Amino acid sequence: MSKIVVVGSVSMDLVMETNRVAEQGETVFGERFSMVPGGKGANQAVALGRLQTEEDQVSMLGAVGNDSFGPILLENLKKNQVIADHVGTVPLSSGIAQITIYNNDNRIIYCPGANGQVSTQKWQKEWDVLEAADMVVLQNEVPHEVNLSIARFCKEKGVKVLYNPAPARSTDLEMLDFVDFITPNEHECQELFPDKSLKDVVASYSNKLIVTLGTKGSIFHDEEELQEIPAIPAQAVDTTGAGDTFNAGLAYAISKGLKIKEALAFATIASQLSVQKFGAQGGMPYLKEMKEHPKYEKNLHFE
Repeated sequence: MSKIVVVGSVSMDLVMETNRVAEQGETVFGERFSMVPGGKGANQAVALGRLQTEEDQVSMLGAVGNDSFGPILLENLKKNQVIADHVGTVPLSSGIAQITIYNNDNRIIYCPGANGQVSTQKWQKEWDVLEAADMVVLQNEVPHEVNLSIARFCKEKGVKVLYNPAPARSTDLEMLDFVDFITPNEHECQELFPDKSLKDVVASYSNKLIVTLGTKGSIFHDEEELQEIPAIPAQAVDTTGAGDTFNAGLAYAISKGLKIKEALAFATIASQLSVQKFGAQGGMPYLKEMKEHPKYEKNLHFE
């Protein structure tokens, strides 16, 4: 049994599909508009909820606004088998992501709303939920002080933390000493370590720093050599949420005892499946779908 806690954003994605991106001062027609639940935290929680077995437990900590989106977002978590007892409601709008999909890729503007009000100052039972976890997953769509407080607590209690520093911010390096795994993409890694080459910085944080490279896969250093895990080619419909699915798959596989290389293979399959349907959460696979994938191997079986 794995107990995984995700602390992070819960948002509504307002998605516009277009065949042309507007220039400054220009208006263009969109092809389709959709409103779908999102937020990096909720995306990762939903992905975990779909991967889990009946014995596992996925919980979400965060906040929604007291608007019409709040109840929809909470219900979506519950529908995906995520325990949302400690997702609070605050007197603000819920988080909003404005997403433009163009040429099978996305451009995102994010407004934190209620997510910016997440705070640990009045937590009580929430600390008990964290202490009982096998893995805690963090991202950057809630205040840095929240992440740092949680990471320090988990370090003290011996709870593993996977930290996805997205979107990147200048305070991210403060988290390094308190987390077990950090998963920036190539651009975020360059912002974190501007004076080092990618290979050198990965070697400096063996078995801790995992860098995702988009269609080229991911890399990490295992204390002996650089390990490269190739991506699996896919006919992408919507790449929104692929990184969140990857991080969820990685966290889940590690919590189940897989070594980093095997866990990354598992995460790579999950992210490849996720881009083949519309919406950040639309393509997130269930464990059954993972097992049916041609790249799923016996060494990934951890039930």
